[in-house]
Amino acid sequence: METNLHNQYVFKALEAYPWELEKAIEALNYALAYEPENVKALHLMAKVHYEQLGDNETAKTYFEKALASRMDIPDIYPEYIRLLIINDDYKEAQKLIDFAKTVKGIDKAGIALTQGQLHESMTLFEEAEKVLKDAKQLALNNDFISCVDDILSRVKKKRKIQAKENRITENQSKKEVEIESKTWFQNRLNSFL
Repeated sequence: METNLHNQYVFKALEAYPWELEKAIEALNYALAYEPENVKALHLMAKVHYEQLGDNETAKTYFEKALASRMDIPDIYPEYIRLLIINDDYKEAQKLIDFAKTVKGIDKAGIALTQGQLHESMTLFEEAEKVLKDAKQLALNNDFISCVDDILSRVKKKRKIQAKENRITENQSKKEVEIESKTWFQNRLNSFL
């Protein structure tokens, strides 16, 4: 009986989220009261804290509880990885991506997309482009491919900007070295005079 009752609350929460947050949270609280380790309820509670309340640390706790309860639920990984990226927890995100690749039934294209987003966040644009192209190859629908194409376009623009900034910085550094050398040389000449 309890299993059915807590499932009803999870379904109510899923139906209410994100349009009726009060109902969703109430149903989640009931579901978690009946079964504190319910993966779907923990996952949705993490999303509420992450997407609606902006409370990333509490969201991380719920994601961790969900994964501790069952690590074989592939839906959790992409959202948790994105949270870690937004939270600048890059090492954790990479470890989770590496593990997620081993989970049976995982959306490989989605995980490749998160890998690309991680590289983009770390301003590793060439690596991001490569992984995003891999994500397109793994994709199973056209909407996903269109989304990745948009992200690829953005990453390419960022890479060009970064290359331009690097050239400007290199030129400024060369000029600064030349000015310092000339100044040093003039100071040495003046000391002899």
